[in-house]
Order: sequence, then structure tokens, then C-alpha cells
Amino acid sequence: MSADTRLGEMGVNGLGEVDEPAFSGLAQRHRRELHVHCYRMLGSFEDAEDTVQETFLRAWRRRETFEGRSTFRAWLYRIATNACLDLLAKCRPEPATGGEVLWLQPYPDRLLDELPAGDADEPEAVAVARETIELAYLVAVQHLAPRPRAVLILRDVLGWPAKDVAELLGDSVNSVNSALQRARAGMREHLPAERQDWTGGEEDAGTRELVRRYTEAVVATDIPALASMVRDDVRSSMPPTPGLYVGHDTVVKYWAESGFEGMTGLRGVPTSVNRQPAIAFYHWREEDGAYLPLTIDVLRVTGGKIAEIITFHNDRFPRLGLPERLPADGAE
Repeated sequence: MSADTRLGEMGVNGLGEVDEPAFSGLAQRHRRELHVHCYRMLGSFEDAEDTVQETFLRAWRRRETFEGRSTFRAWLYRIATNACLDLLAKCRPEPATGGEVLWLQPYPDRLLDELPAGDADEPEAVAVARETIELAYLVAVQHLAPRPRAVLILRDVLGWPAKDVAELLGDSVNSVNSALQRARAGMREHLPAERQDWTGGEEDAGTRELVRRYTEAVVATDIPALASMVRDDVRSSMPPTPGLYVGHDTVVKYWAESGFEGMTGLRGVPTSVNRQPAIAFYHWREEDGAYLPLTIDVLRVTGGKIAEIITFHNDRFPRLGLPERLPADGAE
């Protein structure tokens, strides 16, 4: 049942007649998809959370402007997109540069599973939804200026007609089409060259085995083993810490010089974020008598090897629903 259908069933002619609890109920039905939309626009889970809250506040204050010419859902998307553009203009007027996004944050798969099924039976729609939430896409799209970014997401991800995007942005259809072409060209510069091989859809047995071996090698701090699993063009980064390492030898040298080798007391817990395999690593702390959060590695696998490792700090553990500590081996 759509939100618009519910408006009719409530016996009201417009949102101006809906009280705040009822309005909140209508809006909350779209929270997760709006959150993911803002996340694509902003690259930050927390900024997306704040922007969805701002969207609902603006929608409530402007409820009498909803005239029913579009769906309630589309009306919320318009407000959310403008809220994202306002935040970007205030806090991040310049797009990312140099191939890294320092404000990038991961998105847990358990929350992505809350999205409406939509066109679940159409392989193309499923592929678009999956690819456009992967970190490689998020990094690439953050390199676009805000308005072309909005055009690309509205047109290519959400499938909005050009005229609707033009109306949202207060622009002409020709300008929107031109911005879309520029945005697509910009994405090609930053997306992986072998896009069709990002992850190959659902994880296969080979990928799961590779992730298992990677986890064991990290726990053992076995750099030669890790070096055998990564591609020649592997990329490694650790937002929000600056630094993008590109190439097999560069990444392996970074591991060797980082003090990683010889580290003891590690444990790895498999998880998944942004529809990619991930491992949450914990480090034994004797004074706490437990393994405490250390880092999260998110992997992009291409052709049976690791093409990218994005490592996030331990402050991401709560948002990802990961345990705050692990007991000693064998303890309850």
C-alpha cells in the first residue's frame, strides 16, 4: 500500500489535514530508501542520517505545499535531494580529488536489507542497486560536483525522467541532459576499469575462500601470504586518514613499514557492508580481558584476487551492529 493510497483512505484531501503523528507515520515508511539516497549523495552514513532528519522536518513544515502532482515519495525525494545540496554547499563545496574520499563511511548490509523489494525480479535493476551502493561507486560519485552528482543519481539510479530532474533543480531539460553526460564521463574516469567484474553479484565459493584466507593471513600478520592475494593494481586506503596506496609493491611496502608484521592477539569476524565482503578485526587487550575493536577491512574482489582494501576505524563498529568486545577464546 503506497503512502498516497493511505492519504485517500484517511479521508483527507492533502497533507495540510494530517496531524503530526500520522504524517510521521507516512514519512517513516520511506526512511531507509531516503537514507540510502542521501548516503549516495554525501558518502557519509552520519551525514545521511542528519539529512534525513532535516528532510522530515522540512517536509512537515512545508506539508501544505504538497499538491499531489507527484507521489508523496517523489515529493520527499525532492526535499531530500535539496537538503543534500544545501549541506554540500555549506560543508563540502568542492568534490573529492585524487581518488580518495576522506569522509567515506561504510553502510551495513543488514540495513540495506530493509530497502523495499522494488524490481527484485529484474536482473538489471538488481545489478544497478547493488553496484551503486558499492564503495567503488561511492568514491567515484563523490568526485563529481554536487549538481551533476544529483543529476546522475536521480537519472541513472532512481530512473527519474529528465523533466522531473529539471523541475527539482530549477533548470532546463537540456541543461540536465548535458550535466548527465558530463557526470557519466566523470564516473568513467574514477570507476574500476573492469566494472563488470567488481564482485560478480552474490559472493561465490571462490570469493568466500579468498576472504577466509585473507582473514587468516591478517590474524597471522603474514605479509607474503597477503601479497599473494592482491592484484598488481590493488588500491588501499583508510578514511578518514589521508593516504591512497596504489599498486602491489606500494601496498606491500606500506604493510611492511606500518608495524603490522609481528602484531599478535588479533581476531577476525566476517561481516558485509555496501554489498561487499568485510572483516571486522579485534585486538586482545590484557587489561580488559577481551578482544576490542580495531579496524574493519572492506574488500573488492576482481578475477579471484583482491582489487581494493578500504579500512575503516573502530568508531564504525557500533553503526555496523558489531560487538563492542569479544571474550577470550573459549569464554562465554
